[in-house]
Amino acid sequence: MAFKDLQDFTNCLKEKNLLDEINVEVDSNLEITEITDRVSKGYGNALLFKNVKNSSYPVLINTFGSYERLNMGLEVESLDEIADSIMDFMDITNYITLMNKIKSIPKLARLANIFPRKVKKALCQEVIEEPNLDKIPILKCWPKDGGRYITLPLVITKDPETGQQNMGMYRLQVYDKKTTGMHWHLHKDGREIYEKYRKFGKKMPVSVALGCDPATIYSATAPLPKMIDEMIFAGFLRKSPVNIVKSITNDIYVPANAEFVLEGYVDLDEMKLEGPFGDHTGYYSLADMYPVFHIEKITRRKNPIYPTTIVGKPPMEDCYLGKATERIFLPLIRVQCPEIVDMNFPLEGVFHNCVIVSIKKSYPKHAHKIMNSLWGMGQMMYTKMIIVVDENVNPHDLSTVAWKVFNNIDAKRDLVISGGPLDALDHASDTAYYGHRLGIDATKKWTSEGHKRPWPDDIDMTKDIKDLVDKRWKEYGIG
Repeated sequence: MAFKDLQDFTNCLKEKNLLDEINVEVDSNLEITEITDRVSKGYGNALLFKNVKNSSYPVLINTFGSYERLNMGLEVESLDEIADSIMDFMDITNYITLMNKIKSIPKLARLANIFPRKVKKALCQEVIEEPNLDKIPILKCWPKDGGRYITLPLVITKDPETGQQNMGMYRLQVYDKKTTGMHWHLHKDGREIYEKYRKFGKKMPVSVALGCDPATIYSATAPLPKMIDEMIFAGFLRKSPVNIVKSITNDIYVPANAEFVLEGYVDLDEMKLEGPFGDHTGYYSLADMYPVFHIEKITRRKNPIYPTTIVGKPPMEDCYLGKATERIFLPLIRVQCPEIVDMNFPLEGVFHNCVIVSIKKSYPKHAHKIMNSLWGMGQMMYTKMIIVVDENVNPHDLSTVAWKVFNNIDAKRDLVISGGPLDALDHASDTAYYGHRLGIDATKKWTSEGHKRPWPDDIDMTKDIKDLVDKRWKEYGIG
């Protein structure tokens, strides 16, 4: 049964002793960050700060900061279950024979139950008030941040051409009681919709939901194709539709189960300095000019909690959300590159700096084909380093991957440097948004690839001896 909302999930965390409640007064200016960072680095619980200075609202943070809590939020034992489910729907062989068609009816029926459901009354609109962001315990996360930041917002916009809604997660720097920055990167869908409004010369309506059920929060971060509505994807993850309600001041529909909703617009001719911000790279992202979000109304529950997150040096809460994307979207990548066996975005690579891919190598320079294919797929274009290993290498075993990279490459032959787009947060390239990416072919080299010497075999024990030692291990009296 899907979680009704964030408070339902919070209560479940408490029941399972996965939530620590802090009752002493704490400050949203830096203090909560330092506490949470220590807990996150120690792989601790979610935190509910119930007494935040100058605010009557509790703060929930580190909610998804472990695999256990993330799996629990998405209601699976393993994130691979979601990937398998997606792959199952995509496998057309399931629908070829009459018998398989009959067997597939329950699966197809589930698809009919994932579309958002419009409602007229919603908890997120129990209270309607004039905007005053000072009442909300919005964090200043790091000492050199440009101000306080809303870090877990579900920013909902509507395409003026198609009418389709988009939901993304873009940080909001608080300027005053009624305005924030709108951190739309150059390559993001929200920015593309913003440019359409600029072309049409229309004021751009925006609604921002704060605090929803876990599946809806995750869906706002997911790199979905443009034609897929994030609310539909949330329904797929929940196995139940997301209830949505029309905003008070515009035609955008928001999750009915949200804690807060900020309704307003982006002025198309107004830009303001946004940043710096201590970002998920572990460095401060630089200040730059971004659009301004004007809040006209705030709607909320009678007794809401304020959800937030902090980002910085990994591992942190956002790393686990990134891992969910890695596992969930692997099947979609395999559709275009079926030779991929598995992949790993190491936490230290902060999503877009490194990916390790194992492949079933079938022809010369196959690894190079994979690199270029991945760089051509949506947000994979940001990936600064792609390491390709053979199918018998586990990409999650970083020690073995390092051994293969350190021993298997010839620099001239196996390193590929590719110019192309980079993430807006990349600070290492000479220019913003563009730079050079590295591909490393750490696969076994073939004669057909120009390697004229014999390639050595890995040292490994025979299976019968391994089995023998396993069987007799207790006899040896070791440890």
